[in-house]
Amino acid sequence: MAGHPQRGSDRRPTGQQRAAEKQQAQQVSLRRIARLFTPYGLQLTTVSATIVASSLAGLASPFLLRALLDSAIPRQDVGLLVGLTLAMVGITAATAALGVVQTWISTRVGQQVMHRLRTDVFTHLQRQSLDFFTRTRTGEVQSRITNDIGGMQSVVTSTATSIASNLTTTVATAVAMVALSWRLSLLTLLVMPPAVLLSRRVARMRRTITAERQRELADLNVTIEESLSVGGVQLSKTLGTSRHLVDRFTRSSERLVDLELRSDLAGRWRMASMSIVFAAIPALIYLAAGLPATSGGMTIGTLVAFTSLQAALFRPLMGLLDVGVSLTSSLALFARIFDYLDLPVEIADPVEPRHVSPREVRGDLRFEDVTFAYEGSDTAALAGINLSVPAGSSLALVGETGSGKTTLASLVSRLHDPTSGRVTIDGIDLRDLRLEDLAGIVGVVSQDTYLIHATVRENLRYAKPDATDAEIERAARAAQIHSLIEGLPLGYDTVVGSNGHRFSGGEKQRIAIARTLLRDPRVLVLDEATSALDNETERAVQQAFDRLAEGRTILTIAHRLSTVRHADQIAVLSAGRVVETGTHDDLLAVDGTYAALAA
Repeated sequence: MAGHPQRGSDRRPTGQQRAAEKQQAQQVSLRRIARLFTPYGLQLTTVSATIVASSLAGLASPFLLRALLDSAIPRQDVGLLVGLTLAMVGITAATAALGVVQTWISTRVGQQVMHRLRTDVFTHLQRQSLDFFTRTRTGEVQSRITNDIGGMQSVVTSTATSIASNLTTTVATAVAMVALSWRLSLLTLLVMPPAVLLSRRVARMRRTITAERQRELADLNVTIEESLSVGGVQLSKTLGTSRHLVDRFTRSSERLVDLELRSDLAGRWRMASMSIVFAAIPALIYLAAGLPATSGGMTIGTLVAFTSLQAALFRPLMGLLDVGVSLTSSLALFARIFDYLDLPVEIADPVEPRHVSPREVRGDLRFEDVTFAYEGSDTAALAGINLSVPAGSSLALVGETGSGKTTLASLVSRLHDPTSGRVTIDGIDLRDLRLEDLAGIVGVVSQDTYLIHATVRENLRYAKPDATDAEIERAARAAQIHSLIEGLPLGYDTVVGSNGHRFSGGEKQRIAIARTLLRDPRVLVLDEATSALDNETERAVQQAFDRLAEGRTILTIAHRLSTVRHADQIAVLSAGRVVETGTHDDLLAVDGTYAALAA
């Protein structure tokens, strides 16, 4: 199959890859990011209202302070003094309460957006073809769903409210400053140009670093996924590669440390620079207030109120600039997520599906002039296949390795679609059926049986979530695995281990057969399901297959011709073409390719 995943590589990004990722991040539309929040307009409006109310309430504080210093204290007006101090405390309490409401709503909206992103990516990836997962490195998908979406959490959760809050506070504070003294306000504007320039530079740096960091996290995830699975641990222990894997993991982790340091330091030196600038502004204000030419008869209360506003301006202004930095740097994360969401669905449900009940299907299977070529390949894996398997009969596919047997069988379950021609069941093109309906019609048991890390019962119920315990036991008996399961310490509640590691190959096969029996498919594909078993185990599994095959249309792939000699018909494939068809005895009599394989 084309495009095998890269395993065990300790690759570093090339300059071309960095440029491509940077261009991709730049192409992410802010409008598309904003659309993520569209369903939550009411909540965001409520948050905006609380922000405005909080900002307006906060505006009163400096004016109360001026009245306190210029009027209440000098005049020893106790009533005014008490009223002003109570008002200041009340405003603080009100803004704090509004802040709690704002945080609760904005965090909830942000988490809902995160939830939607996670589920959208997971759902979309579930619709991808087998080719996508063959091309994609192990662990890469998990890294994007967990690390990339997780890295966007602070941006998604707080960006909208942070912009509204900081912008409102900045504007309101600036208006209040102008109201107090327009002359001193001009001095404060000196901080804006360096602040904006420094923030833009930091944003560009962090965007590049973020792309590198997420790629490194994906590599780290790949190493963990491949090295700490049961198969990976077995491989490293038997080949003695543990030290190499530790070195690889260590180098990747060290690169992450360097990237995190670079990202943090990029913000720290900007913050340090801005702190110096903001610290110099009050000194200039005091100087201006003391000079006759610029003081304009300013009172002490006005000066104190103005400097408190100027100090308060630092936080929202820096917060606003930080949002810009975070949003720009997070474009790399959005680019990686949107890259997955924009993947075309190669094998999808039809626009107008044929509604068929799996129980009413007879199982008449046909391949009509089927040709198939893998993406990027100039040579067809299958060419001009014409086969007919009447309902309830069996067809065996044989041939040398690479002849196209597995590829042909994969078309029946729509793991691939024909490049030309069609595959039908009861005369209906498989592409006209919903994938869920097709899964109820076609069952597959392959050589590589996959069991999830759960109990035996949960593995069997995976095929039919609403199956009763009685149905599960009945399927296990038919697959000749019930007695073995009952003999386990916890019976059907025994955990099978990673990919069923505690069971032998034959036992896993029989569990897979029981799982397939629960779905009761009318068409069954057996893909070299006994090729890796010893003779005794193969006989037990074959008996289970015989029970499974009763009344079904069977498509069997096997290297051992002894397992297919009783098939109703046998098709011999060579280089993607059917070169012989017939029964076992007929093909031996022809003394052709099949006879040579049987020799």
